[in-house]
Amino acid sequence: MTRPDAVTKSSSDVSAMFDEIPHRYDLMNDVLTVGITRLWRIATVRAVAPRKGMRILDLAAGTGTSSAALAEQGAHVVAADFSNGMLDEGRKRQAGNTRIEFVWADATELPFEDNSFDAATISFGLRNVDRPQVALAEMLRVTKPGGRVVICEFSTPAAAIRAPYTWYSRQVLPRVAGLVTGSKQAYEYLNETIEQWPDQPTLARWMREAGFERVAYRNLTAGIAALHRGFVPAKAAAAPAHEEQASAKPEAKPAAAKKSAKPAAAKSVPAKQAEKKPAAKAPAKPAAKPTAKPAAKPAAQPATKAKDNG
Repeated sequence: MTRPDAVTKSSSDVSAMFDEIPHRYDLMNDVLTVGITRLWRIATVRAVAPRKGMRILDLAAGTGTSSAALAEQGAHVVAADFSNGMLDEGRKRQAGNTRIEFVWADATELPFEDNSFDAATISFGLRNVDRPQVALAEMLRVTKPGGRVVICEFSTPAAAIRAPYTWYSRQVLPRVAGLVTGSKQAYEYLNETIEQWPDQPTLARWMREAGFERVAYRNLTAGIAALHRGFVPAKAAAAPAHEEQASAKPEAKPAAAKKSAKPAAAKSVPAKQAEKKPAAKAPAKPAAKPTAKPAAKPAAQPATKAKDNG
């Protein structure tokens, strides 16, 4: 088996590694975490809050275990992964489940249109992406405005358990994994990616830099894993309001022009009176009557517009 480099994380090498371990991958995770992964999955599903009618992207879905948990709530789930071996195993396990659709996808270049999903999630897969910040931007792009993105990933444990956890992950985890799956190298690689992965505040900052709002996280099992959440800005909802405000401004200008026209007419009357006093007295009375009627009409027009706006 080709062992991927934990720094470069070549997508072809990483996907080839996962192609060789799909059959016992979920079992191995349960064994190595003493079943705690099941609790993490429940926490992730609750954070995503799937509902009937929702379309959810489950990125790095693997064999579809997390996708099935989301689909149980009535949502349609697109289980995306870049390992064909994992996808094939998932299709076998979830055969007949019409709420799950398995799709090959690169997390840094998702084959989906903008605003395609009501929510998106990724569990223990973001650290295997060579450009995780690009993957975050892609998840934001394909999620609808106002939708949430949930990330469950290994993280930095609390100081009290950091030393024993590091010893276990370095010494015990690869050996047990090698006995069960026959792929000790794969779990050595996965452990290295865990140690090199940034801490909770750093991932939260990456999400904010990608454009997510209301970013928050909470630790799972003393920080061995962490659950991050962010929302896609509701840009589409704000656009019409801005357009209405912009269109209202030009209407105010003609009203101001009418007001400025009246003082100009008032100035012209004294000018004519200065040239010819007898002629100025005769038109003075008729001029008052026409100006009285137009003044009444503009007063009625703003009242009509106010009703329309209401």
